[in-house]
Amino acid sequence: MNPVSLNERFGGELVVATHNAGKVREFGELFRGTGLRLLSAAELGLDEPEETGETFRANAILKARAAMRESGKAAIADDSGLCVDALDGAPGIYSARWAGTGKSFPHAIARVKRELDQKGAARPWRAHFVSVLAIAHPDGREETFEGRVEGVLAFPPRGELGFGYDPIFLPDGEARTFGQMTAFEKHGLPRDGGKGLSHRARAFLLAFPELT
Repeated sequence: MNPVSLNERFGGELVVATHNAGKVREFGELFRGTGLRLLSAAELGLDEPEETGETFRANAILKARAAMRESGKAAIADDSGLCVDALDGAPGIYSARWAGTGKSFPHAIARVKRELDQKGAARPWRAHFVSVLAIAHPDGREETFEGRVEGVLAFPPRGELGFGYDPIFLPDGEARTFGQMTAFEKHGLPRDGGKGLSHRARAFLLAFPELT
């Protein structure tokens, strides 16, 4: 399959089921050059469903399905988060909720550090990012793809690029955190000479291998 047939697969339009501007931007970069028109849930005025699932996969499907039903178009959703080994996988599916209603990730990052200190967890603090992509089609078909990237936590936070927990996540084999990497360095695809390093890029490559 080539980018042209990918465009045809979704009828020329695909709803990105998120109100997170950072995620919308990353999806735009990942789908660059396909000719596919991306419509965000915020742009369409779609409701944000309550994330009641107990796994990344369940929440991704829930969001994609809700956006597809409201818009009548194929929808793609991502549920992702940071999982810290010493915190038994927390914040995990609650990664965004740790940032509070104001989406203050400096607050969430401070909480991660505080809880690690309270547990007396020894460094290095192993962690991984997970991204599950779900695609819901108007004909009822649903697909899911999971990507992950392993690494360690770095304190104090480094870098002002990216979003969320990026400034404290140091991927294995890299000398800089996600917060110090450009968008291309973080999730540039092999088709463009990138590594497809991020969890979202890895899930994307599983979902759309024709775009490698």
